[in-house]
Amino acid sequence: MKKIIVAATLLTACVAFANPYAKCVSCHGANGEKAALGKSKIIKDMTKAEFVSALKGYQDGSYGGAMKGLMKGQVTGLSDADIQAMADQIAK
Repeated sequence: MKKIIVAATLLTACVAFANPYAKCVSCHGANGEKAALGKSKIIKDMTKAEFVSALKGYQDGSYGGAMKGLMKGQVTGLSDADIQAMADQIAK
């Protein structure tokens, strides 16, 4: 049983690294359809340019309201390629 749990944990981690949006799903929804914690914009309605600008703004501290601190921690490790991949997957 312990081996199954370890394997499942490793598989989940691999999927999260392969898809940078995976860690966002719990708050923003599988398709970006939720207002995270009832406060954020619905990201599926954002243009790709707005989405990229928002995430880069969270990274450098120039964007965001109440969730600015929380989001900075979520996006700090994302590369430009990760951000663009997420925009292509979720935004218009």
